[in-house]
Amino acid sequence: MTHPHPPNSGFNVDVNPAAAVARNARHFGEAAAVRYAGGDLTYTQLDLKAARLATVLAEGGIRDGDRVAYLGLNSGSFLLTMLASFRLGAVFVPVNFRLAEPELQSVLQRSGAAALVCEEGHRASAEHVRAATSLTRFLLVDDDPEVPATDGVAGWEPWFGLIAAARPFPSVTAKTFDDPAILMFTSGTTGLPKGVVLTYGNAWWNSVNVDTMFDTRRGDVTYAAAPLFHIGALNSFVLRTLVRGGTVLVRRSFDPVRFLDDLVTYRVNSMFAVPAMLAALSRVPGAFDADLSHLRSIVVAGAPVPPSLIELYASHGILLQQAWGLTETAPFATHLPAEHTLRKLGSAGIPMPYTQVRVVDSMTNQPLKPGEAGEIVVRGPNVTLGYWENPEATAAAFDEEGWFHSGDVGYLDEDGCLFIVDRLKDMIISGGENVYPAEVERVLAAMPGVVDVAVVGSPDEQWGETVAAVVSLAEGTTVTLDDVREYAATRLARYKLPRKLKIVQDVPRNASGKLDKAVIRRLADEEV
Repeated sequence: MTHPHPPNSGFNVDVNPAAAVARNARHFGEAAAVRYAGGDLTYTQLDLKAARLATVLAEGGIRDGDRVAYLGLNSGSFLLTMLASFRLGAVFVPVNFRLAEPELQSVLQRSGAAALVCEEGHRASAEHVRAATSLTRFLLVDDDPEVPATDGVAGWEPWFGLIAAARPFPSVTAKTFDDPAILMFTSGTTGLPKGVVLTYGNAWWNSVNVDTMFDTRRGDVTYAAAPLFHIGALNSFVLRTLVRGGTVLVRRSFDPVRFLDDLVTYRVNSMFAVPAMLAALSRVPGAFDADLSHLRSIVVAGAPVPPSLIELYASHGILLQQAWGLTETAPFATHLPAEHTLRKLGSAGIPMPYTQVRVVDSMTNQPLKPGEAGEIVVRGPNVTLGYWENPEATAAAFDEEGWFHSGDVGYLDEDGCLFIVDRLKDMIISGGENVYPAEVERVLAAMPGVVDVAVVGSPDEQWGETVAAVVSLAEGTTVTLDDVREYAATRLARYKLPRKLKIVQDVPRNASGKLDKAVIRRLADEEV
């Protein structure tokens, strides 16, 4: 008999992270797996509690391939739910905790999740939409002092007693490269979120890419303050750290002062951050006087990284490593090695070792020459196989050669380094000229007094669209439209200069750190 993948080919190897955690528990059981204010866990404790939770889920009918959703902030409970789901072969559905109830209903309904693990702070929202979903099991986290639970809530099962009484599920379901592991819904700021199916292979190959390019080591401490429902935070270092036996320092949310203290106190080695986190850290008094010498790998992604921020950190001996990718690429397609941080300032880097990246004409799909901007397309084993129960969207995203079309615009330079220009759909056409907001944002982000900035197109009778800037300012700073135009005029063509300026306290961003362009457009169109 001919096997499609012979047993010794590697295609049949078990790449379930739950199996790796069980292995770490057996051989390095007392090592710290999770540090969290709501309770630390060694590998022995993490594996045992996940195994008991798996039994709780299985007794409620969860089987291989079923979906288990989690609704709450970063916590040890998030990681436990994920590992318990993996242990059963169930698909983990991390839910954006900032969704409005109609959006929450859509995600829970469309995922077909049968079980929901929820924190008290989100229970009411889940309760309001439960009737419209396929959910049959509602577990309430009641053992986390960071988020106390209400006793005796009808229709909800407090999970502490159930987990404590359960026998550990005796085995880990073996999983190979093409098996679905995570169902992650895109942020949906410009339309209905799509469910991205990420396989165990997608996660595994991204980890190999990361291990190859970043200075990561067994036993590393990684920092998790960016939302874990976002693939950047979850699969950059967190999941891989648990597989390799390191320590994940979990914070429910981001606070710049505590962030600095954590980096020093816990001697953090790696972290995923969005630019806004690092910008906030730079404003903490004494930030660059602290001992951060152990921080070897800082990957910055999720939003364009202002070159001025990279230069600021580099001037203090800290090299930020910009990366680019999407939920669909699990997450990284390119990465700029630390050695090139300043030489290729502003670049999102080179293709990951086991990922192909090219830039094509969006009309002809033909590859473009270096320096020519076009749509960025990606192909590789870290790329999703498609969208959940949405064959139309899957077909639209992939071409006949298997390239995934990202919707991002960029160009490759002569050295093969990628530079991101913008999103195709965000391009402004003003008087027949194409204006890419990200280009204008990068310039304005370096303007003295500007804390954060977003640029969008605003309807204009004369030009069709005009450039509008929405900015937040440092305390005590005053900036006018004339100031902005004068500053940018030496760096941008005249047609790219903002004609509208809106000052806000905070520029709207979604939970992944990306600019919420739908909200920003509404702000820009308000009377100034």
